[in-house]
Order: sequence, then structure tokens, then C-alpha cells
Amino acid sequence: MNDDLFINLEKHETKNTVDQHVNGSLTVIWRDWDNIIKHEPKMVYVSSVNPGEIKGPHTHTKRNSYFVCIYGKVLFIIQNEDGTYTEIESSHEKPVLVNVPNNVASAHINLSNDVSLVLTLADLAWRPNDNEMINTIFEDYDWKKWKNNDN
Repeated sequence: MNDDLFINLEKHETKNTVDQHVNGSLTVIWRDWDNIIKHEPKMVYVSSVNPGEIKGPHTHTKRNSYFVCIYGKVLFIIQNEDGTYTEIESSHEKPVLVNVPNNVASAHINLSNDVSLVLTLADLAWRPNDNEMINTIFEDYDWKKWKNNDN
């Protein structure tokens, strides 16, 4: 697996200022000085994925994208140059930043029983008339293994 495809993110507990009990968490997605994102974002957005639904597969011909699931659990499926697939799980409990370079086909599927939210950082801002996305089919990928999954 290509280590450039994903980055385990820093997740820190946050604490109440009065009595210091843990009141939540903070996950670092991007800092300009980290140099973990090779293509500086020009657009940031959140998309939702309904339970069990698949987005993609498709290929962006110009855009480099970074994805992280900020609520729920999503599996990213990336088609490698040799036709094999890399599967990377990202969730709000275990946030992983997934890098999908341009001209690489990918899809993601919601593994949770609720709507999942995915934060995307892209180095090219989308415009309604853009024609830089090509829909594709992962003909030999086993989508059935994710049906009725109780993750």
C-alpha cells in the first residue's frame, strides 16, 4: 500500500476550563506549517453519505483531493495503477486523512447506520460547469461484502 494515500491525524482531548474534565476533542486536519498536504487547498466542503450508500467511483482529471470522515464511518476505495484496490477506513473516532491524487479513480461507502459526513480539501475550486470528473465502474470490486454490514 502506498503510504502517501493516508495520514493518521492528531486527535486531542479538550478540557473544561473550570474543572479540567474532558468535554470533547479536537482533530487537526490541516496546518500550513505541517507540510503533510502537498497541494494547498483552494476549496473546503462537507458532503454527506447516506447509510450503505456509495459515492463514485469516479476520477478527477485535474483535482487533488484530501478526505476525512468527521462524523460516522466511511471506507475509501482507491484503484491502484495495477488495477488492485486499496481500502482505507476513516471515522470520527479514528480520523484518517485520505489523499486521492488527480487521475486516480476512487469511491467511498458509508459503513455506519447513520448519515456520515466527509470533509474534503481540494486544490481546485469546483465550478458548476467543470467537466473534469469521469465516472467509472470498479467491475471487479466486491461491493456485496459491504451490504448489511453492522459496522
